[in-house]
Amino acid sequence: MKQHPPSAILLFSCPDTKGIVAEVSHFIFTYGGNILQSHQHNDPETNTFFMRVEWDISDFALPREKITQAFEPIAIKYRMDWRIEFSDRRTRMAIFVSKQDHCLYDVLLRHKEGEIDADIVMILSNHETTRPIAEYFGVPFYYFPVNRETKEEVEEKEIALLKEHGVDLVVLARYMQILSPRFVNEFRNRIINIHHSFLPAFAGARPYHQAYERGVKIIGATSHYVTEDLDEGPIIEQDVVRVSHRDTVRDLMQKGKDVEKLVLSRALKLHIDHRILVFRNRTVIFD
Repeated sequence: MKQHPPSAILLFSCPDTKGIVAEVSHFIFTYGGNILQSHQHNDPETNTFFMRVEWDISDFALPREKITQAFEPIAIKYRMDWRIEFSDRRTRMAIFVSKQDHCLYDVLLRHKEGEIDADIVMILSNHETTRPIAEYFGVPFYYFPVNRETKEEVEEKEIALLKEHGVDLVVLARYMQILSPRFVNEFRNRIINIHHSFLPAFAGARPYHQAYERGVKIIGATSHYVTEDLDEGPIIEQDVVRVSHRDTVRDLMQKGKDVEKLVLSRALKLHIDHRILVFRNRTVIFD
């Protein structure tokens, strides 16, 4: 397989004004960079400019550890909310899961096939159910039973473990626990959740049974960043599938699981490839 050259990826948002693209391009040109991709978006409602630009750093005159410092005056000039990523730095990912294993299996299989280009550092669960899956795929498994009385203590242990192993991204692959604001703040815009798209119409227990009883024609799934507000974080990816009166509750559940797996894998790839900018409580996706 042909190896792509290492690249730097600049993502930013800022008040829209003249000269932004020209100055960013000039910065890259000045140090001998070759632009590989460039995407931009303007939001007239908020007068905000968004951009993702990726350039080859094989012959870049600046070493990568000095690129941020060199670009900072431009960022300050245009009041940018910005970051620089590097294509050859692999994301270190932890998967949280409870008893439902369909999303876990899917992520592990896609990772094995090279579709999810990241390092799966560990699997954490509040049940022992998925330990054999972790062992089969050779991923370290950590069991953290949790209840209302121990929740705060358990989360502190989890946070410490994630930091110890340099985890960049937390994936909630059907993890049936609500994370505390403290946990969310430690990994702001780095926790991705997957759930059925019935919320809020079919919130609570047995959503597929509720959907069946209402005779829905479309079911779906949503993947989003986790915030302190339950299931209200910035949406990354969504999809739907049609159903009919011929489908049983079991059919709805199976179709729902299929679309959940697909939506979660798309969201993970967008995050790992650094194609997402979070603005307020929504996302700009450079796909």
